[in-house]
Amino acid sequence: MVYLDNNATTPLDPAVVEKMTQVMSEYFGNPSSLYPIGRKAKDLINEARARVAAAVGASKASIYFTGSGTEADNQAILGVMDALPDKKEFVTSSIEHPAVAETAAYLERRGFKVTYVPVDSTGTVDLDALRSAVTPQTALVSVMHANNEIGTIQPIADVVRIAREQGALIHTDAVQSFGKIPFRADDLGVDLLTISSHKIYGPKGVGALYVRKGTPLRPFIHGGHQERGLRAGTENTIGIVGFGEAARILPLHFEADSLRLHRLADRLKSGLEAAVPKIHFNGHPHNRIPTTLSYAFLGLESEAILLSLATKGISVSTGSACSEDSEEVSHVLQAIGLRPEFARSTVRMSLGRFNTDADVDEVLRVLPEVVASLRKISAWNPDEI
Repeated sequence: MVYLDNNATTPLDPAVVEKMTQVMSEYFGNPSSLYPIGRKAKDLINEARARVAAAVGASKASIYFTGSGTEADNQAILGVMDALPDKKEFVTSSIEHPAVAETAAYLERRGFKVTYVPVDSTGTVDLDALRSAVTPQTALVSVMHANNEIGTIQPIADVVRIAREQGALIHTDAVQSFGKIPFRADDLGVDLLTISSHKIYGPKGVGALYVRKGTPLRPFIHGGHQERGLRAGTENTIGIVGFGEAARILPLHFEADSLRLHRLADRLKSGLEAAVPKIHFNGHPHNRIPTTLSYAFLGLESEAILLSLATKGISVSTGSACSEDSEEVSHVLQAIGLRPEFARSTVRMSLGRFNTDADVDEVLRVLPEVVASLRKISAWNPDEI
């Protein structure tokens, strides 16, 4: 199998599997319990918290574990909006992950004013439009660090400066940038930042929210006093420990992974552009996550390409895994001004730690053949595009 959908999820690193297996067999205690096996579970969680904090460039006290990146996004947005009842405005971009976009729609239904800031054709947020959107009544600005579909990296420093001018708080969804480009949460200047375990070779079902000290935030899950009162519910010890282990080994792999994967992605990109006519690259040419490649294969439907590749053992996607069941054209591709027929022909390939030169060789062998074969039976006219 050639797996090129690492933006959707990554395989578990063997070191993570080993660590989680040990915890499953030996440390079953409830972390809120006072007896030894419970205290050991609590110690493991705190150790994982320190490891995640170190990997994201933050203090241990600023990290709160959640059930997913989506939950962390919801906690950040709803927690701030509820904590600042006198401010009724929320500002975000037009290309956010559904975890943010659907939460924004929920705020609108509750009567909040929500402004969706446009992006240019590369997927970069319009800073002039952002400046116009943020007012003294804006409680929170949420702009993702890097886009999950096209990889474009946003100018977060400029976003922070604009928000601060009006006294607004800033949240960034860094799920797709964490582990792929270097950054420190404390240095970004944001108030809240979201990350997720299963994007860095850890388990699914666990995310984390970075909260800068002093940020007003109310919980939206109520119950016990876990996560220092912010997130009720018995902790997912196994998942959290797995997240911590993935975070621990992240810097050990980072430099070598980056050099090798950037080379592989560049070879895949240049190879496809040389071998497949009439394709269109989506996203910023340089200011992007290098391992994310989004292409429109003109004249075809993306699902036909995906299914054909799947029969040959190659796994790719159309975009966000959280929108994969939807028949609607990607809101990200619409926002960058891509024509509907281009958007419907788009395929995303995303590389990760376990991809090899052989994987790229196989895709460059198979994908041009698949596209040529499908175009022969399609009704497309290349001269019309």
